[in-house]
Amino acid sequence: MTERVVIEPLTRVEGHGKVSILLDAENRVEQVRLHIVEFRGFERFIQGRPFWELPVIVQRLCGICPVSHHLCAAKAVDGIIGAETLTPTAEKMRRLMHYGQIYQSHALHFFYLASPDLLFGFDAPVEKRNVVGVIAAFPELARRGVLMRKYGQEIIKATAGKKIHGTGAIPGGINKNLSLDERDDLLRDVDQMVRWAIDAVKLAKEYTLADLERISAFGSFDSNHLSIVRDDGAMDLYDGRLRAINAQGATLLDKVDPKDYVEVIAEEVRSWTYMKFPFLKALGPDNGWFRVGPLARLNTCDFIDTPEAEAARIDFKSITNGKPNNFTMAYHWARMVEALHAVETIRELLNDKDLQGDDLVTPPGERRGEYVAMIEAPRGTLTHHYRVDENDQVTMANLIVSTTCNNEPMNRTVRKIAEDHLSGVPEITEPLLNNIEVGIRAYDPCLSCATHALGQMPLAVTLFDHTGAILHQRTRS
Repeated sequence: MTERVVIEPLTRVEGHGKVSILLDAENRVEQVRLHIVEFRGFERFIQGRPFWELPVIVQRLCGICPVSHHLCAAKAVDGIIGAETLTPTAEKMRRLMHYGQIYQSHALHFFYLASPDLLFGFDAPVEKRNVVGVIAAFPELARRGVLMRKYGQEIIKATAGKKIHGTGAIPGGINKNLSLDERDDLLRDVDQMVRWAIDAVKLAKEYTLADLERISAFGSFDSNHLSIVRDDGAMDLYDGRLRAINAQGATLLDKVDPKDYVEVIAEEVRSWTYMKFPFLKALGPDNGWFRVGPLARLNTCDFIDTPEAEAARIDFKSITNGKPNNFTMAYHWARMVEALHAVETIRELLNDKDLQGDDLVTPPGERRGEYVAMIEAPRGTLTHHYRVDENDQVTMANLIVSTTCNNEPMNRTVRKIAEDHLSGVPEITEPLLNNIEVGIRAYDPCLSCATHALGQMPLAVTLFDHTGAILHQRTRS
């Protein structure tokens, strides 16, 4: 005899999903599942399209992180036409676009979506626990968040042509350089952006350390971690090879070429969600799942090649004595370290004269019928795998999106939070249910990206009692 509780929709996340919780007759948690209710479609309806359209088409997966899909598809198309080695101007313009995306996306999540929980507490009144409440209580902090995201969006506009769904990356390169006027406009504010990013790291650190015992236990567990890293072990969010480590820091994979991902990563399908479950083949689905994103990237890299972010990384790793950090809520701190790295990299690139170069495109080389590209999107490792035929039409596409990689970890997080905070309580209240959502928000999931959905669906959470009667239901559409 079980009771079911449903949270629908999940709030302050990108996309639509729900959580279902089964309770026994004594209100003890029996089962918790994160359901993604959007139907997968993008991988099918791009079949038959000319491959050179991919960088423009696939970014329609998302309005939050379109640059990541745009650039990952462009890298795959580069490989198909045999033009993987870009000109210095094209390479640096794409990197500038990408780091602008990282900066704006991390600012959006931290200040708009996560900060209400961090600043007011998980059980604060729902009418206060939102971005409007942040603006009222912390106007200067809210202002910074808006301007930091705006700055990243201006970087994207200058490199991609517009802030959302740009067209800057083309097969073999880029379609524009950065004019001196654009450069000077962006340089004017970059030092301020660096200072604000340093302050954001401090805020995230202080929140974590203020109640480290509680934060370190909240929805946390040991896990594997995966990302791409540069050949010398440095964090590189645009290009690199796969590295995976376990919860203790032992290397599971290293320097795996993205083109060989099918040799090391598989995907599992389960009946109760449209989102798949990737895992390392060598360990199998039960033990081979892994986390991706800011937390994983700080755990897998050896160093960060910008000074302020590297100092922040060392500080971050010190609380676990240099070992991998497996605290779910540490994602927020790690995310701000990456935002700092992104804006430091932006400053370096803006001072590089190659951005004003005229050599924008690499001529085609050996034509290939299949290619795989990877990039580190704001939420984690993103994989685009395409096959094309002799008519230049796409015949197969497989997209492993960052949030998909975090599917099993998110499910484990919500189960642990439910067991720790909901089991045995006499009444399931909205603040208690918000604990579940806080755990999910730590991953900054993009549920639409993960299911490649077309259209919109609501998010619903329902709680059932042991007789099957609905006790509580929350829906946002």
